[in-house]
Amino acid sequence: MTTALRTALLAMAGLLLAVSSQPAEAQRRGGGGGTPGEFDFYVLALSWSPNYCETRGDRRGSRQCEPGRNLGFVVHGLWPQYERGFPSECGAERFVPRAALDEAAGVFPEEGLARHQWRRHGTCSGLAPSAFFRAVRTARERITIPEALTALDRTGETTPLAIERAFVDANPGLRTDMMSVQCRQGALQEVRICFSRDLRSFRPCPEVDRRACRFGPIRVSAPR
Repeated sequence: MTTALRTALLAMAGLLLAVSSQPAEAQRRGGGGGTPGEFDFYVLALSWSPNYCETRGDRRGSRQCEPGRNLGFVVHGLWPQYERGFPSECGAERFVPRAALDEAAGVFPEEGLARHQWRRHGTCSGLAPSAFFRAVRTARERITIPEALTALDRTGETTPLAIERAFVDANPGLRTDMMSVQCRQGALQEVRICFSRDLRSFRPCPEVDRRACRFGPIRVSAPR
């Protein structure tokens, strides 16, 4: 084999290796795919329903936005995460049996959201649908919503830091580097809290924390 041919073959092998590694790296960044059960921690996302309804939910005819439901924080989802990025739509069973949806009832504000969260995130958990929705319930039950937000009766303004501190005060073991406050159009969007894989403890999550909104004031609309 000539030196030139050997050099060309090595260059081609390097190119093939680079191409084959791209899907895995895309998964680490959250580009889709992943292996069910292979992740580092969970994020519980709690959406502030009044602001969601004002910005998007009303236009979509979302059931959680029907007058009189008086919803504050609702479960958006429980998301498997990597230290950097996250898996999604992991190719496991996408069908959600009725028994599993019964487990989701009372946890998610509407059934359509539960179905969507199973397809996009639950399939990456390594759990069966019913077990995944029980895990969502477990995570939600381990969070105490600050009294100032459960008793809110009028629209007002606050800061992301004030919301973080309120959650820290209401939940022993939680720190500000274990969560993030998300904003949208100058309003509270959701609070994301990081859990260990077994959901027994909170844990630091630098990438999630870096994505938080930092400055206020932000609007917090009253439940309706």
